[in-house]
Amino acid sequence: MKPLLLALYLLFSFGSLSAQTPIWQPSPGHTQVAIWPGPAPDPQPVAGPEFAKSSGKDDLVAGRPVVEVDNVSRPTMTVYSPTGKNTGAAVVVFPGGGYQILAIDLEGSEVCDWLTPKGITCVLLKYRVTNVGPYPKSGPYPESPMALEDAQRAVGLVRFHAAEWHIDPHKVGVLGFSAGGHLSAAISTHFQKRLYSPDDAADKESCRPDFAVAIYPGHLSIAAAEWDAKQGVKKSVVRRPAIADGHLGLNPEVPITSRTPPTFLVQAEDDHVDNVDDSLAYYIALRKAGVPVEMHLYAQGGHAFGLRRTKFPITGWPQLVETWLGTIGMISK
Repeated sequence: MKPLLLALYLLFSFGSLSAQTPIWQPSPGHTQVAIWPGPAPDPQPVAGPEFAKSSGKDDLVAGRPVVEVDNVSRPTMTVYSPTGKNTGAAVVVFPGGGYQILAIDLEGSEVCDWLTPKGITCVLLKYRVTNVGPYPKSGPYPESPMALEDAQRAVGLVRFHAAEWHIDPHKVGVLGFSAGGHLSAAISTHFQKRLYSPDDAADKESCRPDFAVAIYPGHLSIAAAEWDAKQGVKKSVVRRPAIADGHLGLNPEVPITSRTPPTFLVQAEDDHVDNVDDSLAYYIALRKAGVPVEMHLYAQGGHAFGLRRTKFPITGWPQLVETWLGTIGMISK
């Protein structure tokens, strides 16, 4: 192919791709802002530009498709201010997606639509994820530091702008789903030291959440065989995260202490993506550490239901969170 024809081919090909896969934008009146003043730390190459796409009619949640964002290399946050009486509380939201994509509406903007009428500032974090091509994939810490770095930075930024955004800096929490639920646990246990070199005054603020909500979280337990190995017991069968010989192992990369913030957990027993043992292991460890924790375990509900109403009682969890926020003093009862 001649150079000119090749150039025209690439131009039209990439132009068509760009037209079909726009970058996600929040609803009118809200603006995404970059969370890093310069390049993000520990950058990883991605196969192409960021894009958003619909899951289509073959993958619906409560009768509606899900918007997913891929190839995020420039993390942003979008601030949704309260529409009701301002409680001073703020929640940084981590959408799920297996650390590969972000379910940006189902587990992101729809959370803000719920929280802001309750007088709670919602900060939607679009953290770094990639799952395309031969490049290194993003993942949970410490497999990949990117998402946790972005989470630490975002919480610090919220506290830095607390006066400007009419937020009580002592009422800043996190809420996440699936991989985002794990990210809520990760920042709840990795807040004493930033994973990156501080950039500015925002990085001098604490990134410890005052409370955490984890909905069907993953990556929180260890395989029974791995637990046995840590105890010096030889096993020949590799098993899924599960109770082994009466023991349920917590992922050692979420080192819970008495300073881990009060936590709220929601889980369905029939969740076949993030096993119920992930939530159970975290719950048990929190109790042992004396951390206030509330867990709601339902028989049915599956995975990735977000806030969308289904026939299962588990989808009433947002009202339970509101009650819990009142009991821990984050909002008025």
